[in-house]
Amino acid sequence: MSHQSDPYQNALVQLDHVAAVLRPLYAESAGQLKKFETAIKRLKTPDRMLKTQLKIQLDSGKFRKFLAFRAQHNAARGPYKGGIRFHPNVTEAEVKALSTWMTWKCAVTGIPYGGAKGGIVVDPKLLSLTELERLSRAYAAWLAPWIGPWVDVPAPDVNTTGQIMAWMVDEYQKAQRAKLEQGQTAFEVNPLATFTGKPLGLGGSEGREEATGLAGVFTLIKLAEKLSQTDHKKISVAIQGFGNVGYWFAYHSAKAGFKVAAVSDSKGGIYEPKGLDPEQVLAAKKTTGSVGQTGLGKVITNAELLALPVTVLVPAALENVITTETAPLIRAKAVLEMANGPTTPEADEILATRKIEVIPDVLANAGGVTTSYFEWVQNLQGYAWPKTEVISKLKVLMDQSFDQMWQIKTTQKLPGRLATYATAVKRVVDAMLLRGNI
Repeated sequence: MSHQSDPYQNALVQLDHVAAVLRPLYAESAGQLKKFETAIKRLKTPDRMLKTQLKIQLDSGKFRKFLAFRAQHNAARGPYKGGIRFHPNVTEAEVKALSTWMTWKCAVTGIPYGGAKGGIVVDPKLLSLTELERLSRAYAAWLAPWIGPWVDVPAPDVNTTGQIMAWMVDEYQKAQRAKLEQGQTAFEVNPLATFTGKPLGLGGSEGREEATGLAGVFTLIKLAEKLSQTDHKKISVAIQGFGNVGYWFAYHSAKAGFKVAAVSDSKGGIYEPKGLDPEQVLAAKKTTGSVGQTGLGKVITNAELLALPVTVLVPAALENVITTETAPLIRAKAVLEMANGPTTPEADEILATRKIEVIPDVLANAGGVTTSYFEWVQNLQGYAWPKTEVISKLKVLMDQSFDQMWQIKTTQKLPGRLATYATAVKRVVDAMLLRGNI
């Protein structure tokens, strides 16, 4: 399997590149260097890889099995943290890669988590609501022994929602109550803190729904400053993906004065050089079923969107869309990665050679996990913050993270991705060294 199609191999290649940059910092003594190499070796494999077949009853009365995963990558800096995705193309390699990237993402923003990721091989669109609930509860019941507020804190991801998190947290609490009935310790802290991305009525946080997209726009604003372009109207963006992240990124980009020139979903997209109204596009999509059928711009394919003459290209869908085939066609000055792992290592080298700025996923889309952290803190405190406070704290962390990355990038003359990953990996390695277990 090539790197183009195996996200976990992409993650390992990225780690090797970062290790080469960091190695001189730990080479002052043979003992320190040996510990560094041990840490890097450990970081190439998740701490725990869980896998099972979930058997649920369908509405027809028949039973069906679904392959399910949970990868817990590293907990040196705090509990494992990462989403759960429901998608027919979920693989073990993908889950391992995403858990690795979550470790770096949490470290970049400085929040006290390690990385994890989960998934079920399923097309949720083919399940009824009751079947979806049964599957969600079965997953949470299976996972219950390995999660908890201080152990592993799951959240929504592709095709999972606040309602699914509500079912899962309820199932987790059932497992905890069963432990109490058996005389075991349970409920040491608020069990709602075991899951984030929950509905507001069940311990969710204000601002969580739009957090990832909004935080990406905070990053876009910082990028515009570095491109010496303070007039946002002169910066055009093309967004591949119009789900939660893509829509809110488009919405807040337009609100901030940027020109949203193109958007797309899985069926195709539209291009309007003068700019689109994201709210109008969303309303039309709800009627027509897809962005490409809204009639609000020139119909384009997802491949054509990648090659549009815009200032910033924003991949906000799935991984591996910028490859050795598509990277040479990109005409944007910068790529801001709102999807996880949208660029292969080989394509990354092409973008660097072409002097196209890349703001990597572990920084650009860190707003979701950062707000999940805020939700976790609120659950543990038993106190809810107003939305203004959540957004204010989010902006501070995202701006700080961008500035730290840019300083390393400029002082050490590194590409944006390498500078970001170097910051993250060093923080994780240093935490492992402080623990003294390597």
